[in-house]
Amino acid sequence: MLARVWAATRQGVDGQPVEVEVHVSNGFPGFTIVGLPDAAVRESRDRVRSALLSCGQRWPQRRVTVNLAPSGLRKAGPGLDLAIAVALLGAQGVVPPGAAEGLGFVGELGLDGSLRPVPGLLAMVLCLASCVREGVVVPAGAAGEAGLGVGQRARPVPSLGVLIGVLRGERRWPPLAGLAATQGRSGEAAGGAGPWGEADLAEVRGQQLGRRALEVAAAGRHHLLLVGPPGSGKTMLAQRLPGLLPDLDREAALEVARVWSAAGLRWGEEGLPRRPPVRAPHHGITAVGLVGGGADLGPGEVSLAHRGVLFLDELGQVAPATLQSLREPLDEGVVRVARAGVRAVLPASVLLVGAMNPCPCGEGLPGGWCRCRPAERARYLQRVSGPLLDRFDLVVGVPKVPVDELLSRAEGECTATVAARVAAARARAASRRAGPAGRDGLAGWSASARALLERQLRAGRLSARGAGKVAAVARTVADLGAEDEVGETAVAEALALRAGLGLLAPGGRW
Repeated sequence: MLARVWAATRQGVDGQPVEVEVHVSNGFPGFTIVGLPDAAVRESRDRVRSALLSCGQRWPQRRVTVNLAPSGLRKAGPGLDLAIAVALLGAQGVVPPGAAEGLGFVGELGLDGSLRPVPGLLAMVLCLASCVREGVVVPAGAAGEAGLGVGQRARPVPSLGVLIGVLRGERRWPPLAGLAATQGRSGEAAGGAGPWGEADLAEVRGQQLGRRALEVAAAGRHHLLLVGPPGSGKTMLAQRLPGLLPDLDREAALEVARVWSAAGLRWGEEGLPRRPPVRAPHHGITAVGLVGGGADLGPGEVSLAHRGVLFLDELGQVAPATLQSLREPLDEGVVRVARAGVRAVLPASVLLVGAMNPCPCGEGLPGGWCRCRPAERARYLQRVSGPLLDRFDLVVGVPKVPVDELLSRAEGECTATVAARVAAARARAASRRAGPAGRDGLAGWSASARALLERQLRAGRLSARGAGKVAAVARTVADLGAEDEVGETAVAEALALRAGLGLLAPGGRW
């Protein structure tokens, strides 16, 4: 007999529908899986066998062939276990013909017949939504995640035994509980762990230029590099950036949830993540860990920070090859990976924040007591290439705070006040992009502003990419000031917020 059911597999952060066909025939007993399965899929034979026996079902002493269509698509992970078991039961006549019609099945089987969630379940459920009309059967522990993709069509069950009873008509579907109608609060993804997103900007003493850079970066999603000696407050500033960002809208929240689901991570309470994600990997991270890929084409840190902040501390200590892998994602907002003929596109629209010392000893800012020899400083700065530096919109020096300011009790603006200005500036930018003027990068510029930018280009102080970034930052500065026209003052501030590049160039010039 032959039975077919719908399932799905993960490829990158996307789901791919898979039709599971099981044929049971006379012949020498055996169990064969075809259709490019990986090791985890091939091992499903033993999990399915033990689960069926634990549920009181017999293992067929016949020839069993499992085909995973389309045959040219690589199948990975244990998420096909449940579909293989249901199709096998259908082929044996244990469940009535047509009982599984219109249903999709995603889940890993335990040896006792229990169902376990799998990485990428949300993406799998989303891709099955158009293939099945009745719903998608998922493990009970993944009811909330599945509900984000198909809503009330999610069919959570705790075990294979319960599912068999439902398909036979002996019991009803378990109730769909735990689905949040609104977006929930995010956990680690929103920077809830540690100081990220919790500290207030009012706690920062001094560093007026750094505070302004944070505001501009948040308002225009401009990449920011902080350069300064140890203990000057670079990390302290970066930790306050997420608090200036607005909440995620539903579309962005669903994208974040899909990426985190593919990585097998949770974002906190039930419902969609509310706050932008924050990732701060160690500087010893590899290129695969940063941009993703590997054997399973899984997302890296830059994808886990999609729609949020990626903070790279000690930028000068990160392997140069790892840093170079960021160049295309920063330009395109996606990571394109390919392994042995399998390709995936991983989302990677991030706000990059870097922090580094100006030299190995860290005291290389003007006025500091640098102990580095010129050759040591040159080798250190060469670890961060010029093309990568040129992709930072804002590069500011963060000097040590004077003692009087450090010990002062006077507080600056709080996070809520600055965040309100950021939200207003983003609203102005959104309304402008909706009109025809939004397609001209220099639309609404004064003649003096254009002349200042032209002088910088002719003097060789800006590359073509750098000029575009200065123009974008100047527009953000004007939006923060609620100005319709980009004036010379806004361009001058944009140039000042990029002047830190001179600290990282040979001889102190850029």
